[in-house]
Parts: sequence; C-alpha cells; structure tokens
Amino acid sequence: MDLLWLGLSEAIALLLRADREVLAIAALSLRVSVGATILAAIVGIPVGVVLATRQFRGRALLDAVVNTGMGLPPVVVGLVVTVFLWRTGPLGALALLYTPEAMAVAQTIVAAPIVAGVTRGALELIDRHIAEALRADGAGGIDLGRELVFAALPQVMLAIAAGFGRAISEVGASLMVGGNLAGQTRVLTTAIALDTSRGDFARAIALGIILLALAFAVNVLLAWRARAAAWW
Repeated sequence: MDLLWLGLSEAIALLLRADREVLAIAALSLRVSVGATILAAIVGIPVGVVLATRQFRGRALLDAVVNTGMGLPPVVVGLVVTVFLWRTGPLGALALLYTPEAMAVAQTIVAAPIVAGVTRGALELIDRHIAEALRADGAGGIDLGRELVFAALPQVMLAIAAGFGRAISEVGASLMVGGNLAGQTRVLTTAIALDTSRGDFARAIALGIILLALAFAVNVLLAWRARAAAWW
C-alpha cells in the first residue's frame, strides 16, 4: 500500500511539472487512436447499418465475422499486420512497419468490429415501424441508413466511444507492429507496460492517469456531440 501511495504522489508531481516526454507519449497515443477510431467508424457504421436493415446472401457470414471480430485477440491482429507489412510481405514496400501508421491500422482492425456490432444492435432496437415509414416516404439505401443512424445517434456515438476505448487501450498489437520505440512509436499503453516491468511505478501510474483522463474526455465530447445533434 505504501508503494501505491508513493507512486501516486510521484505521479501527481510528474504531471504537475508537465514532463515533456510524458506529454509527447500522450499526444502520440491520442493521435494514433483518434485516427484509428475515425477509420473504424467509417468502416464499422456502414457495416452495422447493412446488417441491421438488409437481408442478403452472405449476411450470416458477415454477422459471424463481426461477432468474432468483437473478441479478436490483439496478438493475432498484430501478427497478421506484421506479416503483411514485413519487408518481404505483400505490403512491405510501403515501409510502414514500426511506424504510428502501422499502429493505427492494427487499432482500426480491433476497433471496427466493435463499432459495427454496437451500431447493429442499436439500429435493431429501433421500432420497425419507423423504418417502414421511412421506406414509404421513399427513403432507401444510403438515405434510410442515414436517417436510422440519426434516430439512434446517442447509441451510435456509444459505438464510436467503445471503438475509441478499444483502440486507445490496445497494447499487444500496438507493441508488435510499433515496436515501442522511444520518441517514435511509444504510446501510453506500451509505455505503461515498459515502466511497470522496470519498476518505475510513479511514471506508470502517471501514464495510467493520463490514459483514463483522455478516455473520459473523449467520451464526454462524444456525449455532448450526440446531445447537440439530437437537439438540432
């Protein structure tokens, strides 16, 4: 317990003096995870809409892929992305391995199924008469999907928030494809793991506080955005 309080007090001191390296790690983590969340939303929301509103050949397979992806082991994602980006791999010529971009790709892969699954669940809870009324008014395809997403906007924002939480908390895949290089690919989760293994608990706690604060701030922002959109 003494170690915990000592670590916490040292962490607060570290935050108050605005350690440059700690802030750089936090900034990179936020940049990578926000980028991955945007990509996950671009992919996941349309997939969720399609699964909730359409019947088509292969729907059961896509549904199973999304369900499986929601619990996809990060180390498997890291392995696959590493193989593809390895210098002799299919995308090796892009030289993306051990870069923030590779980490964003890995985080997108683990976050997109969550966004898709939560979006699907949110739209399936909407009264079916609403969808029927929209179709009767001539809405279909993209227009129908957009209207249903707007009708369930708070829940869709929750899907995005869940995707962001999955992305920014990811450590296994990020470590494998990023390498945890100081000043280049070291983000909050990989830095916490490294500092804990070194016994530097004060720094690890400080980074953990920042991680929680960033997740909280993004969730507050998304909730505010959902309320603002619903009001208008």
